[in-house]
Amino acid sequence: MEEFKIEPSERIKRLPPYLFGRLNALKLAKRQQQIDIIDLGMGNPSDPTPQVIVDKLCEAARDPRNQRYSASKGIYNLRKEVAIKYAKQYNVELDPNSEVLACIGSKEGFSHLCLAMLGPGDTVIVPDPAFPIHIYAVALAGANVVTVPLGNTQKSLDIIKETCEKLYPHPKMLILNFPHNPTAMTLDDLSYFETVVNIARKFNIAVIHDFAYGDTCFDGYKAPSFLSVKGAKDVGVEFSTLSKAYNMAGWRIGFAAGNKQMIEALATIKGYYDYGIFQAIQIASIIAMRHCENDTIEQNKKYQFRRDIVCDCLAKIGWQVEKPRASMFVWARVPDDQLKGKGTIDFAMDLIENANVVIAPGRAFGENGEGYMRIALVENENRLRQAFRNIKKYIQKG
Repeated sequence: MEEFKIEPSERIKRLPPYLFGRLNALKLAKRQQQIDIIDLGMGNPSDPTPQVIVDKLCEAARDPRNQRYSASKGIYNLRKEVAIKYAKQYNVELDPNSEVLACIGSKEGFSHLCLAMLGPGDTVIVPDPAFPIHIYAVALAGANVVTVPLGNTQKSLDIIKETCEKLYPHPKMLILNFPHNPTAMTLDDLSYFETVVNIARKFNIAVIHDFAYGDTCFDGYKAPSFLSVKGAKDVGVEFSTLSKAYNMAGWRIGFAAGNKQMIEALATIKGYYDYGIFQAIQIASIIAMRHCENDTIEQNKKYQFRRDIVCDCLAKIGWQVEKPRASMFVWARVPDDQLKGKGTIDFAMDLIENANVVIAPGRAFGENGEGYMRIALVENENRLRQAFRNIKKYIQKG
């Protein structure tokens, strides 16, 4: 008798290996042994959500009117608040009805937009290294990914343009992410986005800009919004989130804004998949954007302080690092002699096993991430310093 076998879909089989799974399994095993693991691997804020937001959530949750299904695109007043924020911070006018949509975190919105717009035979350009969902969401939609080196801004633009010229049919979509995860790369001005809009118009390519770290900036730097560029709304959308700057990662609240047709496509597919975010969370999120600007400023000071500690510690162990102006990560190159002939994934596994520290291997973000490690700024000063003392001891053991 043949063994009964249940096979996953081809969609699942097309997914590349989730390299973080190995790290997470080892981390969990160590913690189950009551071993203290310092986790700097994930951008998961450890600081509390501002109290005024929590208080509003509790108040709104008690109201029976908020306990029913909500609108899948988000309540109007929340979408209106996003439009107000864009007008205030970026001088961008958005129609809350047709150009803004609330998502269950930006990752969900991004994935469903890919599902709404892509299919077999479509091609998407993604700079490498990349946040994994920028690859996985395209694969889940059945489309193909063409990676281009992130490099410096002008070189990457030249490669993107050349790729569009050579591929036929032309790529259907371009995915961008500044401030960048994992590298924390930033843009100095709008010229990069202006060129992107021109390329998108010429080759009829939709653009998605992941702006998850737009509010998490240091040293007076202000990250430019893609939508600030003339014509950007004609070619693409931008995803933002309250997860990082407001310490609301677990609340799962994010936004898509921009091109009406893309927003409508996302709203359509979300209408089939979900009944919207818990309305009390949406109401509390309005309070976040309306009253918590000072909280985000103070949070950025914390991340800047931790960034300086991490960069100082990295310099002492010989890793090459450039101080980031934004995001909640530091991206550092590990000297070859410290890697000991191993790739960064195995090196990261060794750090968990021998130093009780989790940091993310660059290779998990793409081929061009090999040789680098990403450190999340999610622990306090003492824990950060302890992490690098542990790493230094491991390295010196040879």
